[in-house]
Amino acid sequence: MASNATAQRRVTPGLRERHTRACGAGSRCTCTPSVEAFVYSRRDGRKVRKTFSGPRARTEAKQWRLDALRAVKDRQLRAPSRTTLRDAAEPWLGSIERGEILCRSRRPYKPSVVRTYRGDFERYILPELGAHRLSEIDRADVQALVDQLVGSALSGSKVRNVIVALQAFYRRACRPGGEVPAAANPTLGLELPAPAGSRDRAATPDEAEELVDALPKGERALWATAFYAGLRRGELRGLRWSDVVEETTVIEVWRGWDDVEGPIEPKSLKGVRRVPIPSELRSLLLRHKLLTGRGDDELVFGRSASEPFTPTHVHAKARKAWAAENERRAEEAAEANTKPELLEPIGLHEARHTYVSLMHDAGLSLERIGDYVGHSSKYMTDRYRHLLDGHEAEAARTFDDYLARRTGAQSGAHTRKALSGAV
Repeated sequence: MASNATAQRRVTPGLRERHTRACGAGSRCTCTPSVEAFVYSRRDGRKVRKTFSGPRARTEAKQWRLDALRAVKDRQLRAPSRTTLRDAAEPWLGSIERGEILCRSRRPYKPSVVRTYRGDFERYILPELGAHRLSEIDRADVQALVDQLVGSALSGSKVRNVIVALQAFYRRACRPGGEVPAAANPTLGLELPAPAGSRDRAATPDEAEELVDALPKGERALWATAFYAGLRRGELRGLRWSDVVEETTVIEVWRGWDDVEGPIEPKSLKGVRRVPIPSELRSLLLRHKLLTGRGDDELVFGRSASEPFTPTHVHAKARKAWAAENERRAEEAAEANTKPELLEPIGLHEARHTYVSLMHDAGLSLERIGDYVGHSSKYMTDRYRHLLDGHEAEAARTFDDYLARRTGAQSGAHTRKALSGAV
């Protein structure tokens, strides 16, 4: 009877007992066999296998096979890939370089992003994971890479950017019909370091004005356009006088600038837009136009009429001017025996944060501001919005007015009576 039962178990479809080499198997079995379950993936032309051991091995194997059959049918499970990450990475990088693979906004990747992805793969990702098969890389492997990069003294922002490249690769690999099932994406649920530094500061209206006034005359219009029009750095570099419509007081944004490719399309579909020019910015732009003597299709802020400015040089000149202004303020405060009010340096990206914050403070909706800064979502615009300092007293007065309207004069009388009784 035992022999017949064993024989019956051996012929169960999709299950196979695996005995140790020393075991006689059959009626002479002297081991506790493991059970291998398998299903056939027609899409891959191979079997998907898994082995179970222990007293419940057969029960667990049967249940796994039922789940696996369903997963293969639903295209959620594939046979292990023989392709390594290195083998798959080069065709993927080539495809995004040729514009065949699009980013999440369904547009070609920006040239600078493509270059960064290739550099991060070649320098950080492939040396550690390139020899692994795609089907073998799991979350623990990617987390180990993250931990190693953190330990190598890379900034938190750089580590996150490296993983962003790997996440972009797996979004393609895990698409329907891809090499890896979506449920096996190893880049999900990672513990990533916090970004280093801060690019999220927003200046108050007074700060923005003082920062611009402290700059040399030739630099003021550039920073004012960042503060009061919210253009991206690449958009500032590619801006031409033909884009500044003086008659209607708007800036037409429809290009950015890449160091290798030159003029490029804006970052997103909403990047093509018309930005209103406030009067303060308008006057600075007109003075800048007279100062440079440029016009028509020449660059507004280029180091020449046809060559864009170098961001590092622009930042260096601004910081030098702000340091000189702070030194002057410190000397005046020392003579008056007071505490100096020093300028806090800012970057062009933070100036863009300032624009969003000032526009929101002026009463414009996030949706409308998003149209002006070229954001594809209200969520992104809200990330750029910051509560400006000095609003606590105004908020308290607004709240007092609200309470007065809601509770009425009688409630206020009860409150005053209670307070007088307490005294």
